[in-house]
Amino acid sequence: MPFRKLHPHLLENLERLEIETPTPFQKSSIPVIKSGINVFAFAKEGSGKTTTLVLTTLQKLKCEAVGDAPRAVVMVENKEKVLELYQTFIEYTKYSSLRVYASYEQLHIDVQKSEIYLGIDILITTPKTLHNLFLTNGVSISELKIISVDDAEFLSNKKEATGLIAMAASIKKSQFVIYAEKAHPQLKRLENHFMEYSRTVTA
Repeated sequence: MPFRKLHPHLLENLERLEIETPTPFQKSSIPVIKSGINVFAFAKEGSGKTTTLVLTTLQKLKCEAVGDAPRAVVMVENKEKVLELYQTFIEYTKYSSLRVYASYEQLHIDVQKSEIYLGIDILITTPKTLHNLFLTNGVSISELKIISVDDAEFLSNKKEATGLIAMAASIKKSQFVIYAEKAHPQLKRLENHFMEYSRTVTA
């Protein structure tokens, strides 16, 4: 069972949240994502994709704060989803030293830059906001270990995908994980950019 091999902090949180058994999707996806390769993770709503994203991100960071630059980025479609996912991460990190930051277009870029400068571990944002931060030297990408996209169907919008591709070209060693309900031609095209040698997990 994949839950047994997670960081003790995560096991304590799962027990506190009364999550005892992984879903079929979690059983198949967590070990693959933990291996460090790029992953397309496709499963229907309710299969545990977002919980998988949170668990594997925190596992990658060993549930502890390190340095000042973000080591994990999670991208979603809009402000509403940024704030929703931020609350989920806070639920799993409240008893750890990890620093989670919510970033979105409606928040003034200078405010974001000054707050990020103070030090964060996990940045939850949108592709456009991340690109703007990067172009204005508002965020360092030198320490990134894992980049995830939740509910990635929005990347079927060519403009959104182009922004992500442009960012990914500057990121050297990070793992990428793309979560969606099903494969889409625009998502599969990412294999030509930063998802080469990726594995696909479905449930």
